[in-house]
Amino acid sequence: MPRNRPLVVVGDTLLDTDVEGQAHRLAPDAPAPVLDVAEERNRPGGAGLAATLAGAFPPDAAAGGSAAGPEIVLVTALGQSRSDQTVRDLLTPRVRLLELPLRGSVPVKTRLCADGRPLLRVDRGGGTVGPVTDEVRAALAGAHTVLVSDYGRGVAARLRAELAVLAGHTQVVWDPHPRGEPPVPGARLVTPNAGEAMALCSGDHPDANGDGLHGHGWRGAALASEWRSAAVAVTLGRRGAVLARPGDEAPLYFPPLQEVDGDPCGAGDCFAATAARALADGALPEEATHEAVRQSGAFVAAGGVRNPALWGGVPAAPPAPPVSKTDDARALAASVRARGGTVVATGGCFDLLHAGHVGMLQNARRTGDCLIVCLNSDVSVRRLKGEGRPITPQADRISVLAGLDCVDAIAVFDENTPERLLRELRPHVWVKGGDYGTERLPEASTLEEWGGRVLLLPYLDGRSTTALARRAAGHHGAARPSGLEQSS
Repeated sequence: MPRNRPLVVVGDTLLDTDVEGQAHRLAPDAPAPVLDVAEERNRPGGAGLAATLAGAFPPDAAAGGSAAGPEIVLVTALGQSRSDQTVRDLLTPRVRLLELPLRGSVPVKTRLCADGRPLLRVDRGGGTVGPVTDEVRAALAGAHTVLVSDYGRGVAARLRAELAVLAGHTQVVWDPHPRGEPPVPGARLVTPNAGEAMALCSGDHPDANGDGLHGHGWRGAALASEWRSAAVAVTLGRRGAVLARPGDEAPLYFPPLQEVDGDPCGAGDCFAATAARALADGALPEEATHEAVRQSGAFVAAGGVRNPALWGGVPAAPPAPPVSKTDDARALAASVRARGGTVVATGGCFDLLHAGHVGMLQNARRTGDCLIVCLNSDVSVRRLKGEGRPITPQADRISVLAGLDCVDAIAVFDENTPERLLRELRPHVWVKGGDYGTERLPEASTLEEWGGRVLLLPYLDGRSTTALARRAAGHHGAARPSGLEQSS
């Protein structure tokens, strides 16, 4: 099935209104805080938010995502009130909107917030969803992937027959609600949160009511069997997510990739939208769940639904992988120098990290007070090594290096050699592994500009990226690796 077919989001759209201000006093006639309003902001909620996020945050290219991505089509129900028109105006620049008639008005949820903290929520509106149109049927038939964002307001129920047929040959991701429809059989992935899963699942299993990972995993597997879905990802907020399949006794746990402290409003919609977008780009449910955990955490860390970039007319750039070691290399070097410490740096492609690399990095760290790895970018590796390299994409190489305790920071460079980056970092020691001679290192003259020195460290003989790649491909008898191969 061609991947350029649209991703269709089906579900109930809401109008979310945030009334922001400060509350420093109580009302004289009642023990209630007085909110001094500073601003009022509207945004699409529910399926409207999910559709917006599916287009705004494409999956990480390292995970196989497409930067361009599919067209996003939103099938939802709207009426004729002023609130409905506000929703249309918000959505039209971002998605292709297909409407079912709504007798009544779009549900409106108003949050009164003091210093970013909700004080009170006021709900109003709602209506009855009208008949399905031929245009909507045609959009569903032409979809590559369908995300059902069910808020229990009638859209998923109205389209249930069409969705049940669709699940037999099209990827369906279903984000359920306790007051909504159960997922149609054959859904590729269902994404309840922990509270929803507990409300939707009961049983006499020892873990049926537990809040531990075993309990969430058991409920995910039980719901996958009950719903006849391929997989269920139970989202756990700050704890990540658990992915289970029918009858699964060992569900997969996906911990969060960063500590996040922020407003979680919309994080569930971001998770479901990211998972659907990843599946549309060809990911497996495991890959889609990993990407959804990453992206929903980054979404909350960036301000969530309050992120101005999301609503400023220009889609926000996808957040970088949450590896802090890539962000502080220059600041770290300056800090260590300021306190009289020794800054150590090394560099290379580190395409397949092996025992030789790790031993060299550990020894390099012991020679000073911090170790900064200057990492060749994917573009740089390809230029130096040729097509087919790197074997491991840049984001993954960063993650692996950042997981080593001996690595304090990582800085990426695009050139063939890191001289420009070294002039910014000004390390005291530049470490290389292998049998280089100083005269063969172009970095040596650069280090001399500020009195730095080059230090050669031995590596484990017989370990090299090239040798590993040859063995993996079934080729044997490779020549003894050179020092250049050792750091590649």
